[in-house]
Amino acid sequence: MMKKLVALLLCGALTQAMASTTVLTADRMVDVDKGKIIEKAAIIVENNVIKAVGTERSISIPEGATVIALGDYTLMPGLMDMHVHLTSDASDHGYKALAVSLPRAAITGVAQAEKTVMAGFTTVRNVGAPGFADVALRDAINDGDIVGPRMFVAGPALGVSGGHCDNNLLPYEYDAYSEGVADGPWEVRKAVRRNIKYGATVIKFCATGGVLSKGTKVGAQQYSFEEMQALIEEAHLRGLTVATHAHGTSGIKDAIRAGVDSVEHVSLLDDEAIELAVKHGTYFSMDIYVTEFILNEGAKAGILEESLAKERIVGQRQRENFKKAVEAGVNMVFGSDAGVYPHGDNPKQFARMVKFGMTPMQAIQAATINPATLLKQQESLGSIAPGKLADIIAVPGNPMDDMSLMENVGLVMKDGQIVKSLAM
Repeated sequence: MMKKLVALLLCGALTQAMASTTVLTADRMVDVDKGKIIEKAAIIVENNVIKAVGTERSISIPEGATVIALGDYTLMPGLMDMHVHLTSDASDHGYKALAVSLPRAAITGVAQAEKTVMAGFTTVRNVGAPGFADVALRDAINDGDIVGPRMFVAGPALGVSGGHCDNNLLPYEYDAYSEGVADGPWEVRKAVRRNIKYGATVIKFCATGGVLSKGTKVGAQQYSFEEMQALIEEAHLRGLTVATHAHGTSGIKDAIRAGVDSVEHVSLLDDEAIELAVKHGTYFSMDIYVTEFILNEGAKAGILEESLAKERIVGQRQRENFKKAVEAGVNMVFGSDAGVYPHGDNPKQFARMVKFGMTPMQAIQAATINPATLLKQQESLGSIAPGKLADIIAVPGNPMDDMSLMENVGLVMKDGQIVKSLAM
């Protein structure tokens, strides 16, 4: 008995000695839980967990700790983007995308994952990828083979035959369908089960037509309420959250009534849709920067004229409705649709979120604590607090005065490891 006790004590002492402690200090820190700024902030990180948070005066620096004094920087939680496509390249749209093989998409994901985390996004939700390439990418990141953000992945997005999530570029004789096509309540349940079987941790489906799909009306509802209800119920039975692509008002409202967790894009709204979102606690993920890329650079990237025409119609409407949703108190999360435009440019959306109705604090909360809550990960992610995982970034200056500073993240710590330093 005494030998076992001595062994346990020795093991505990060895573990304590091996613990890696880092202290970050900066002129300010964003407390997203309380919505305030802490001046002269200090954070103690032990291994991959935040141990203490306070000010430089209130916190005692542990002996032997590595101290990183940042000065005129702002510390905040690692950013979270709830709508990315890491295996997609912004230069391959329309018919150009037909030439991209599944292995090539996976390799593209490796490069885009690194760009994303270097931009300060330590967590992303990948809402659609061919052949479960996003699952392989996530696993490679988790195994330490490559550098990238923490990933919640959907696998192939689900949709109706001929809808936004189908392949509509080829004529009849090719009999081409996207792998996520599922029609009818039992088929969508089966598709959800298949995606979960192969590693999906979220489910994404297309409720309406889209901008970048050939032959679909951007506002037209595609899945029926009964199909949405079956799909969402099946995912929720397995403990997964559900995101839906929805531009059109009727599709948005039916998805909310069916219990969807988040609605993506949300371009065309009426007052009832906003009221439903507030009542049900549904999250909106509105990609209000991407319209600039589509209209300015899209043609060169292969985006069809049909799609450009649709974007000219919905882009401004979406921004107007973003303001209405914010003012009404809808739960909002940061969703960029990176992959449609270049990965790593995700932070450009922050300045637009403020321009079109948010306060700087609301914009930062939309990319931190709100996504963590949507994903039911708020106990470990989304804010800088003791016991949470050490996902922390540092932005030069004070982004509360100038949100464009979010586009120049200086330091990135993910899971207690510094993946980008000020010298990089």
